[in-house]
Amino acid sequence: MAMEAQEIVRLIKDGIPGAEVTIEDLRGDGDHYSAHVVSTAFAGKSRVQQHQMVYQALQGNMGDALHALALQTSVP
Repeated sequence: MAMEAQEIVRLIKDGIPGAEVTIEDLRGDGDHYSAHVVSTAFAGKSRVQQHQMVYQALQGNMGDALHALALQTSVP
């Protein structure tokens, strides 16, 4: 089952309060997205740690309802 872009944004913002999230549906199928997440919570963390924070916020949907996510993270 595909996942709506708004749901991805909601989950990330709930898991990382104050994050700015930009989502793009890469294929128009609701399975392949690109996300750019900007948050002060990423300060001092490695890129791997930042991505782990986003995956944790997605609450297990990665690889299930959400097939592919090209992820970019940064600090404002």
